[in-house]
Amino acid sequence: MALYEYSALDSQGRQQRGVVEALGQKAASHKLRDQGLFPTKLSVAGRTRVVGERSFFKRVDATQLGVATRQLSTMLTAGMPLDEALATVADQQTGGLAQVLSRVRDDILQGSALHLALQAHTQYFPPLYTNMVQVGEASGTLDKVLLQLAEFMDEQARFNAQFRAALTYPLLMFLVGSGVLMFLMAFVVPKITRMLEDLDQALPLPTLWLMSVSGFLADYWWLLLALLALFIWAARRYVSTSKGRLWFDEIKFRLPLFGTLSLQNSTARFARTTATLLHSGVPLLAALEIVQGLLGNRHLQQALEVVREKVTEGAGLSEPLREAGVFPGMLAQMAAVGERSGELEGMLIKVAEIYEHQVQTRLNSLMALLEPLMILLMGSVVGFIVLAVLLPIFQASQGMG
Repeated sequence: MALYEYSALDSQGRQQRGVVEALGQKAASHKLRDQGLFPTKLSVAGRTRVVGERSFFKRVDATQLGVATRQLSTMLTAGMPLDEALATVADQQTGGLAQVLSRVRDDILQGSALHLALQAHTQYFPPLYTNMVQVGEASGTLDKVLLQLAEFMDEQARFNAQFRAALTYPLLMFLVGSGVLMFLMAFVVPKITRMLEDLDQALPLPTLWLMSVSGFLADYWWLLLALLALFIWAARRYVSTSKGRLWFDEIKFRLPLFGTLSLQNSTARFARTTATLLHSGVPLLAALEIVQGLLGNRHLQQALEVVREKVTEGAGLSEPLREAGVFPGMLAQMAAVGERSGELEGMLIKVAEIYEHQVQTRLNSLMALLEPLMILLMGSVVGFIVLAVLLPIFQASQGMG
């Protein structure tokens, strides 16, 4: 017999912690379920692994995990035993995921449940994954749940890839353009302005401005870089604190243009993830706790904590969401419709699709607007430099004439 430390949710969604004695992890899990507890963490006493921890050097690509999950679902649907399916999928993977799947297979052969074997590798399998697998094992629909997981990860990966791709070009253009202008102002323009000073004539005001700015940049460019580095360091230190992180996560939603996009993106992620968990059979309170940890935004996490407390007290989902006042109003309205019709997860999926479409449409429109604006801005700066350089030359040529 061994002692296992556990954290679990009871039928009311309350967090329970304690120690259970059992022959193995699988037996401990069954013992807790017989007591009406839904384990979220289970480990040998003294060697606790907390669900949700992360490793910077061992993070698997979401697309690779989605492919492996779909392969595993297909093999289970075909009737292949779980251990053989895991071995086959592991052989088709590369890197750390192949090794992890082999270890999971070894744990399965020793009598562990799949979700408990996955919980030992939380840097690869997030709580969303392990909890859905646990529900699939309990209901006997593991193959269907794995297929749903694969589709969910594919959809999330596709949306995130589109979001990043839309931002890459204007960001790259801004960085390159700014770097070129800084180089011109700090190293090229000063050489030209020294020649203009040799003309021995009164220089136009634009030329004087250009000489002042370029002279300052040529003499103090290192100071500007140092101040920029200091600002970034101080900002990172502040954001790493609890108060600073909360402020930063809240202010992101108030930024012009991108604030609304960020909120809609988070709303779509919340709705789709919650709907996926509910459709797989995860209780609402457990689903909210899992999503709360996956959002990665302290401001939203605080709001969801209040929502969970009210749901625990017997309220539905729609009214606490409306009272929280953080998410867009459509989320609470659609949740209310879903609760009345008994199709909450279906309504949440529709909310996710609506906001994902809005984010993509607004992002494309914004990028289409930003690109010419950035070109116009860069062109204006370059045009000013050319004008400031040519004006004294024109004046000198007229004086000669």
